[in-house]
Amino acid sequence: MSDMTASDSRPGDSRFFQRSGPFGLERLAEVSGSDIIPASSGKGQSEFRGVAPLHVAGPDEISFLDNRRYLPLLAETKAGAVILSPAFTDKLPPDTAGLACKVPYLAWARVATLFHPASASTGVRHPSAWIAEDAEIGENVEIGPFAVIGSGVRIGRDSIVASHASIGQSVEIGARCRIGAHVAISHARIGDRVTLYPGVRIGQDGFGFAVGPEGFETVPQLGLVVLEDGVEVGANSTIDRGSMRDTLIGAGTRIDNLVQIGHNARLGRCCIIVSQAGISGSTELGDFVTIAAQAGLIGHIKIGAKARIGAQCGVMSDVEAGADVIGSPAMPFREFFRNVATLRKLSRKSGD
Repeated sequence: MSDMTASDSRPGDSRFFQRSGPFGLERLAEVSGSDIIPASSGKGQSEFRGVAPLHVAGPDEISFLDNRRYLPLLAETKAGAVILSPAFTDKLPPDTAGLACKVPYLAWARVATLFHPASASTGVRHPSAWIAEDAEIGENVEIGPFAVIGSGVRIGRDSIVASHASIGQSVEIGARCRIGAHVAISHARIGDRVTLYPGVRIGQDGFGFAVGPEGFETVPQLGLVVLEDGVEVGANSTIDRGSMRDTLIGAGTRIDNLVQIGHNARLGRCCIIVSQAGISGSTELGDFVTIAAQAGLIGHIKIGAKARIGAQCGVMSDVEAGADVIGSPAMPFREFFRNVATLRKLSRKSGD
């Protein structure tokens, strides 16, 4: 085995990532919505073959800068072009062109996707997959080894179902979806362009039970899970189906790895739920809400649009739209840090 150092390895290893191109600077500017700043030496590169960080990029590669702290790397880069803010274009090396834009990271995402697009469906159905006779499989759907497609399932065109995935009875999956390895889906309707990473569980029973004279009695969970268009769910996350109404995940929402969402929860559009967060049943999130890592939300509360919940936050009541809260119990950021400062002062006095 060859000796390698991860810090110096180049991105886009061809053994794992497909590559397209080369592309000219004009094409990259068009895709990224950037203005071209020609290399001041007049020796600019005409075609580019890939993307790379500032410190390893070569003359035929694109890099980017979105943080002032990395300006020393910009001064030394050998990249043929760099995506960056207009404020930094005067710092470009003589042989390096610029792609100037307001949001460099967004432009970088678009350029990187141009060079390394997501793998398209092959349309191949592996002979070891089991597909019910009445399942409706769209055009050019790829189905991997040992996948199980149940009765009445509908899958839209150009989707990919990876190995060992289990798609339960009557589940509906839209077009251009990506269903990862070992994903299990039941009682669900899934829109277009949805990505479920390996190990995701969708549609299992919610955590509902009544207390009887002899112990717990399970309450039937009679709702579904609805994932709207463009949702992404990270590896090993779980979304319970509703009890009496559907659990809903709004269009464009991004859910990180290891997240739990309880029955009847309703998330708005473009929410961000970070790893190890837990959202209890019947909680509602408005559009563009952010829930940071390890935050916990009790059930039957409402989080207003564009609110931000801090890491390890314990949310036990409604949060107003646009509010920033942290701590357990949750409180506004300023109040939390004021309390922390007060406690520090008290601890110093008690130690004197």
